[in-house]
Amino acid sequence: EVQLVESGGGLVQPGESLRLACRISGFSSGEAFGTFAYAWFRQSPGKEREGLTCIAPGNDNRDVYYDESVRGRFTPTADGAKNTVYLQMNSLKPEDTAVYYCAAVDRRYYYTAPLSPQLYDYWGRGTQVTVSS
Repeated sequence: EVQLVESGGGLVQPGESLRLACRISGFSSGEAFGTFAYAWFRQSPGKEREGLTCIAPGNDNRDVYYDESVRGRFTPTADGAKNTVYLQMNSLKPEDTAVYYCAAVDRRYYYTAPLSPQLYDYWGRGTQVTVSS
């Protein structure tokens, strides 16, 4: 079964940057990195899990969706050679503090609701990002 492991979280000050990574493994026969689309979500205490970005690998990483709250600050990328997706986060704010998750879904279906957590079948365990002075 597909497994996702996030890394790169930590404590940063407002205005700083972080890059999260999500390594994907466990592909079944006939599956590969490009079989799936990958999204980043976050969840803070007392709030629902919210979708941030989605990327479908290939096509020069041009198939990307953004939530308006992070457009211009967060950028997902995909590296098929490393089976890894990244989330570059710039100009971080205290309200970005949350646990960040990556998730995967068969890329035939991602376009129906690319930022909806209900769509995704595979999830990592998350990495904590704290933005505080």
